[in-house]
Amino acid sequence: MTKNHTILYLDGVSVSFDGFKAINNLSLVLDKGEMRAIIGPNGAGKTTMMDIITGKTRPDEGEVFFDGTIDLTRHDEADIAMMGIGRKFQKPTVFESHTVEDNLLLSMKGPRSIFPALVHRGSIGEARRIDEILATVRLEARRADLAANLSHGQKQWLEIGMLLAQDPKLLLVDEPVAGMTDAETEETARLLREISKTRSVVVVEHDMHFVRELDVKVTCLHEGSVLSEGSLDFVSSDERVVEVYLGR
Repeated sequence: MTKNHTILYLDGVSVSFDGFKAINNLSLVLDKGEMRAIIGPNGAGKTTMMDIITGKTRPDEGEVFFDGTIDLTRHDEADIAMMGIGRKFQKPTVFESHTVEDNLLLSMKGPRSIFPALVHRGSIGEARRIDEILATVRLEARRADLAANLSHGQKQWLEIGMLLAQDPKLLLVDEPVAGMTDAETEETARLLREISKTRSVVVVEHDMHFVRELDVKVTCLHEGSVLSEGSLDFVSSDERVVEVYLGR
């Protein structure tokens, strides 16, 4: 496969911290429009991989390309975010004292400080976009509520909505269902499957039930490189994966 058909292309990537190889000759290819689940034990390199993709950490060696031609190792975090890579961390960070709708407005692309964003209220196109996002993240009925009053799961959805407001080509989502109810977890799988129809998504997750709900290709990392890759059934029956991760 050529790089041009990929949204994300990592080849031979390594990075060390104080002599410890956090990422060790990692190669990973994500097609445009693909959703991928990344699993693996703590310390496997999942977070460092996301840090490299978003420009927070520079690899010592290897290639990291976005959307076929963009060399991510040459850009900083702010540039990379503007290019269309959105990242959601494990703990939701929403503007608690603003409404759900205002949280989305504040996240919209474009140079704006908090006050003009809330005063101008946006164009018809922007309003339509907000309606779409609210529908996608299951928060239409909560648009006028303060973000502080949402459940934990709804805050996670709002934060996914805030990422969508930036219109990224690639979403990196870290443990989205940690602390969610079973019903919220199932709804989140549906929500991410919907999102993945129009953009590429990488989901880092420990919850195997949730990974099964996503029904996508799975990559298991261990000691900074790919241990196994394929369907969840294939990966979870791999002896090495059972030994280092699932069998505990």
